[in-house]
Amino acid sequence: MYNTIEDLLEIHRSTGEPLHRIILKEEMALSDLSEQQVYDRLRERYHVMQASAKKALSQPQQMVLGLIEGQASCQHGYAGGQSVCGGFLNELMAMALSCSEVNASMGRICAAPTAGSCGILPAVLLAVGQRFGADEQQMLDALLVAGGFGAVITRNATVSGAEGGCQAECGAAAAMAAAAAVLLAGGTAEAAANACAIALMNVMGLVCDPVAGLVQLPCSFRNASGAVNAVISADLALAGQDPKIPADQCIDAMYRVGKKLPMELRETALGGIAAQPAGKAYAQQLKQGAQRAE
Repeated sequence: MYNTIEDLLEIHRSTGEPLHRIILKEEMALSDLSEQQVYDRLRERYHVMQASAKKALSQPQQMVLGLIEGQASCQHGYAGGQSVCGGFLNELMAMALSCSEVNASMGRICAAPTAGSCGILPAVLLAVGQRFGADEQQMLDALLVAGGFGAVITRNATVSGAEGGCQAECGAAAAMAAAAAVLLAGGTAEAAANACAIALMNVMGLVCDPVAGLVQLPCSFRNASGAVNAVISADLALAGQDPKIPADQCIDAMYRVGKKLPMELRETALGGIAAQPAGKAYAQQLKQGAQRAE
C-alpha cells in the first residue's frame, strides 16, 4: 500500500520490484481485477490515446467557435521544417494539440488526468516511446506508472482546474508524463520521482483561465507546452539534476498554492486572458450564437 511517492520509492528499494509492478499490485488489490484485466484496460486507453494524438494531424476538427481548429495540422506540417526546437519537440506538440482538438470537437479522448490536459501524456508516451523503440508492453508499463503517480497527486492534492488552477491539470499531467518518460528512457525510480517534482515546479501557480469558458484557449497551448515540460523535466532528472524539494512536497505545495488562487483564476473564465477584451469578445460571440440557436 502506498500513499505517497516516497512510499513507492521505499517499496521499490526494499523489494527491488520496478515501479510498474508495485503500482500494478496496488491496482489489482483495489479493483479486484486480474493482471490480464488491468492490462486489457490499459491497452484500451492507450489505443484511445494513440487515436486522439493522430486524428487531427491531417484533418482539422470542427468545434464551437473554432478557436483551436487546425492547430495540430499546422504544427505537424511545420515539424519537419527549419524549426527552432527541431522535429521531435514539434511533433510532440502537434500530437498534444491533436488531442486538444479532438476533445474540443467532442471526440473520444482519455482524460489523463483530465479532459483539459488530455494531450500531454499521450504525446509524451508516443514521442518518447518511438524515440527509444519501446514495444506496446513497455508503453503500457509506462502508462501504469503515470497512473500511479497521478493517483498520488489526486489523493494528496487535486487535478481539478476549478480547485487548483491549471497547475493542477496540465501540471499534474506533465508530472505523470515526466515520470513515464524517465522509465521509457531506462531511468531509475528516483529519477522518475525527481522528474515529477521538476515538472510541478515549472508550472507552480499556473492559473486556469479558459476563454469563453471553453476548453480550447489557452488549454491547447498548455497541452503543447506541458508535453515539452514533461520531456525536459525527464531529461533534467536523467542528467542527475536534484530538485532538492521532494516530489511529495512539490505536490503539497501545488495544492496549497491552488487553494490560494482567487476564484477568478480557477476555471471561471473571469480572469487571466479570458478577461481581456479579445477573450470577452469571444465569450459574447458564443453567447450570441447560443441565442440564435434558440
